[in-house]
Amino acid sequence: MAEEQRRARRGGVDTSVRTSAVWSSVSDLAARREAELGRPLRVLDLGGGTGGLAVPLAERGHHVTVVDPSPDALASLSRRSAEAGVGAHVTALQGDADTLEQALGGDPVDLVCCHGTLEVVDDPPAALRSLAAVLAPGGHLSLVAAQRLAAVLSRALAGQLRQAAVALASPDGRWGPGDPLPRRFDAADLVAMVAGAGLTVCETHGVRIFSDLVPSALLDSEADRTALLDLELAATHHPDFPFLGQLGASLHVLARRG
Repeated sequence: MAEEQRRARRGGVDTSVRTSAVWSSVSDLAARREAELGRPLRVLDLGGGTGGLAVPLAERGHHVTVVDPSPDALASLSRRSAEAGVGAHVTALQGDADTLEQALGGDPVDLVCCHGTLEVVDDPPAALRSLAAVLAPGGHLSLVAAQRLAAVLSRALAGQLRQAAVALASPDGRWGPGDPLPRRFDAADLVAMVAGAGLTVCETHGVRIFSDLVPSALLDSEADRTALLDLELAATHHPDFPFLGQLGASLHVLARRG
């Protein structure tokens, strides 16, 4: 793949409304930790699928192991990493949260990424404990998980008031049997779950605070999309309105072991 194509893909993770805030936090954290350790990081991406996060991290020199239950996704990951010229830095392993220690052979990692996966595991607290167990002392967890409040708001604004009420009251944050997600989380409960796994929460911020609420018909131009991205990034860490994070479709939690 030509260098300009690789740059374009890196730009995509930087500029996509769905990924920009998460990527900014993860890449900054990885750069700081790499400077502290004096070497590239050993990264685990649980449920990393086709490598949307793993490949950009590998392009920065880190060694990424993707553990995912889908053989098709892992095959796509292998092709994608090879095309990007980072196949030697990406390892694809079939497995799940219950098999992490065996998959890694007991070698601790410096960064664990678990993005959009906690919603679908059988036992979220147990999965977080497994993730914490494979972190080296001083290592970090990057966790992205869906939030209940955003689903309530989006269903209400769409006129699906019954579904909004169900999502508000249901223990799993789902709006009904047609909901594609097995569960959503409340911000306070998610933070408490991470702390319960023995990790220290360093930072939290909402992801896709506005973007899922703006009709795509209003985003026809590149200027409109850039304005939405700028608004998202401004709201993500706004010091005067921390509650905005709870309106995000997902919550991004950064935590540290030891």
